[in-house]
Amino acid sequence: MTKAQLHAEALREFDNIETVLRQERLQCLNDRRFCDIAGAQWEGPLQDQFENRPRFEVNKVNLAVMRVINEYRNNRMTVDFLPKEGAEYDKLADTCNGLYRADEQDSCAEEAYDNAFEEAVKGGFGAFRLRNEYTDEEDEDDDTQRICIEPIFDADTSVYFDLNAKRQDKSDAKRCFVLTAMTPAAYKEEWGDDPQTWPKSVTRVMFDWYTPEVVYVAEYYRVEEVSDTVVTVEMMTGKEEKLREGDEGFEDALKELKALGGKVAKRKKVKTRKVHKYILSGGKILEDCGYIAGKNIPIVPVYGKRWFVDNVERCMGIVRLAKDAQRLKNMQLSKLAEISALSSIEKPIFVPEQVAGHQVMWSEDNIKNYPYLLVNTITDASGNAAPAGPVAYTKSSQIPPAMAALLQVTDADMNELLGNAQAAERMVSHVTGKAIDMIQQSLGMQSYVYISNMGKAVKRAGEIWLSMAKDVFVEPKRKMKVIDEAGKMDSIELMTPTIDEESGDIEYENDLSDAQFDVSVDIGPTAPSKRAATVQAITGMMAITQDPEMLKVLSSMAMLNMEGEGISDVRDYFRKQLVTMGVLKPTEQEAQELQQALANQQPSPEAIYLQAEAQKANALATKAQADTVLTLAKAEETRAKTEDTLAKTAGTSQDNAMKLADRIESEVARIMPQQAAPVMPMQNF
Repeated sequence: MTKAQLHAEALREFDNIETVLRQERLQCLNDRRFCDIAGAQWEGPLQDQFENRPRFEVNKVNLAVMRVINEYRNNRMTVDFLPKEGAEYDKLADTCNGLYRADEQDSCAEEAYDNAFEEAVKGGFGAFRLRNEYTDEEDEDDDTQRICIEPIFDADTSVYFDLNAKRQDKSDAKRCFVLTAMTPAAYKEEWGDDPQTWPKSVTRVMFDWYTPEVVYVAEYYRVEEVSDTVVTVEMMTGKEEKLREGDEGFEDALKELKALGGKVAKRKKVKTRKVHKYILSGGKILEDCGYIAGKNIPIVPVYGKRWFVDNVERCMGIVRLAKDAQRLKNMQLSKLAEISALSSIEKPIFVPEQVAGHQVMWSEDNIKNYPYLLVNTITDASGNAAPAGPVAYTKSSQIPPAMAALLQVTDADMNELLGNAQAAERMVSHVTGKAIDMIQQSLGMQSYVYISNMGKAVKRAGEIWLSMAKDVFVEPKRKMKVIDEAGKMDSIELMTPTIDEESGDIEYENDLSDAQFDVSVDIGPTAPSKRAATVQAITGMMAITQDPEMLKVLSSMAMLNMEGEGISDVRDYFRKQLVTMGVLKPTEQEAQELQQALANQQPSPEAIYLQAEAQKANALATKAQADTVLTLAKAEETRAKTEDTLAKTAGTSQDNAMKLADRIESEVARIMPQQAAPVMPMQNF
């Protein structure tokens, strides 16, 4: 397929996808605008209806959105790689966990997670990407790469998967487009292409790739199935090595294995997924990026609530169902403000002649509080003086009772739609702990769908990362940063050669090519803080525990889960206490420190006494063994002399000689002591 054909096919695919999802994605965009943009809640017919009238916004939707976002940020989640083939790969799984945390930290992955989650909660759809890049772009000799996790902004109008992908994580997607908006001048400068020279066929598609204000450039990911042949080489040791004919350096690797005595055992044809990346505009394919690392499209979608109706993927966030109630509340408050702005005092109404020349006095009455006000005398048609009083009085403004009742109904509807967060805000001191837990659990379950969908996205990110890491982290003895669960930084070496003591084969430590892991994400009903919930549970257990040793363990665990300024050093202290008591499993470093501390510890008087007794017992056992050896030597000497005597005795009959020998032999057996059992030395204390 030529580039022109590929470009035409890509435009048709995108046009089809965008046409089907246009209305859904437009709703997602409007929901985000409704939540975040000032004045957006009055967009549409209401704006014309309230022209030149008060238009207030009491944005309760945004408060509900921020509550869910803060619950997520207070309960960060990350992936956990679990070995599929038993405990022997636990160390490699820990290595992958540490590498993933390090990549998250180095690429500021929290920004990508937070942006995707916020867009999903507000509009219903968000996304972030994984990308491999060179560790040092300026160093020509440095070919090492790392994996970055980056945000995608405005995902509802920029990320499109093919319509045949039904899975929520889009693991079954074969196509994906990621749009980027550029100004015409920036596009022409970067790519050297003038949109005005594009063929006319571009204008016949539904999507506008080019306008006078913006030019769209798309990353086009295309999943391809590539046929390949796997060659299995059997070595002299019985170990099998597998090579792919399509890999770079296949011939050299095969020759090297044959030189070591390897023989080709079999060849097998397989199909492998690869992802081809292109960059295109409405006019042409701008760049062919080739095959990327990994076997998956590195775009991770995040949904708020998701479902299918009429075979069309639909999604929404918190805002969608609360928009009408929010608009009604804004209208009511604006009307109330308008009524309240009117004067509640009944004002007199005069004809112009009565206040002529005194207008300033009447207008400043509310400011200067004059003791009296002047009016002019007027005459009637006959020339007689008319009454100087006002013609009439204005009526004071009043709030319609129906409006007040409607406002209460609107508040109740919004509380139900937005999760009734006011229940948690109105908690007072006399409320029991059980009631507080029930309220928090209820609020957590209302937002659980968003947290759960974010967990699915993070799990998918871990799967994509693992697939990319197998292609990126391949340099032998490459030092890489890892971060453990406690946030401590360390380093490891990739593919470090070691010799198996049993087989004598060369094995490689931290070889990610052998990484076959399941990916797990721990998600549960949200609470203000998992550590705080743990401390609360431990405190409750301490109230019913009488065992002093158990109280010591529980108090140490409570301090281990405390949060606050400067608490990290305190947590380290109590962790050491729990490790010493055998409650927590020590790390390798902690085990070494513990052994060193025991070795340097001064022995107690009791330990010294027991050690002395052990040494005394050992000495006695050694003496008994020496006496036994001496006795055996004497017995052997006696046996030798007897045999010599029997040989020299000529006149004695054979029967008498044998009797004599038996008699001597029994005498020797009688005098030989039993061998004393050795006494094992006692261990040092």
